[in-house]
Amino acid sequence: MITRFAPSPTGPLHLGHAWAAMVADDLGRMHLRIEDIDRQRSKPEWEAAIFDDLRWLGLDWSGPVMRQSERMAAYGAALDRLWAAGLLFPCTCNRRDILAAASAPQEGAPLLGPDGVVYPGTCRGAPRGGARPNGMALRLDARAVGDLHWVERDKPRTMDAATFRDTIGDVVLARRDFGTSYHLAVTVDDAAQGITLVTRGHDLKEATPIHVALQGMLDLPRPTYHHHDLVRDAEGRRLAKRDDARSIASYRAAGWTAQALKDRLRQSRIAP
Repeated sequence: MITRFAPSPTGPLHLGHAWAAMVADDLGRMHLRIEDIDRQRSKPEWEAAIFDDLRWLGLDWSGPVMRQSERMAAYGAALDRLWAAGLLFPCTCNRRDILAAASAPQEGAPLLGPDGVVYPGTCRGAPRGGARPNGMALRLDARAVGDLHWVERDKPRTMDAATFRDTIGDVVLARRDFGTSYHLAVTVDDAAQGITLVTRGHDLKEATPIHVALQGMLDLPRPTYHHHDLVRDAEGRRLAKRDDARSIASYRAAGWTAQALKDRLRQSRIAP
């Protein structure tokens, strides 16, 4: 199997990243992808630290490192194809607009999907002809998504079209500031790297139907998925990148060996 580890160089790697990389390495031949489309927060020093921490853990990767910041043309081509097929629409709503529309009395309590409040469809009637617009958000028209099928840990999974429309909705595929989105970029990149097994944390499991839908629309191969346990602190909270006290570098500085740290993660997934 061909797997991937795809961190963002926006801060130090923590124990959760170490576990994600270990799972990818255990289950296949691991490729490395640097998810740096957020150019304002991504820093070269954090990318260098990623390489250093992985090597300290004894983890290596196959092939050249892929950087999302170098792949904007590929994302643009995918967006052009979706736009030409009438599958996208421009959106001028901000978060406050979306929350207000979704919370209107006739709508009831707003539903939450993988990206937060499920979009209420405010801009679906926006013009879609001509060249793809730049510098504005583009959303996938959820009404164009059919029934979905994929494999999770060797078990078949499905989501019907109505469930996708109602619980996920019109997700953003191009942001105003980035020109792409996480969902579009990872789907295009997984295909480009030949990934056959996507390993990632349970916190991203709900996003899988979005990526499966895009694979069908873009005629991309469909990998198998494996969503693993998250590393948590003693109180049961999952680790966040802002938790520098759990960074791999801090354990190195405290005298931990790479083997001891990996053994601890394999045994409990509770941060020491």
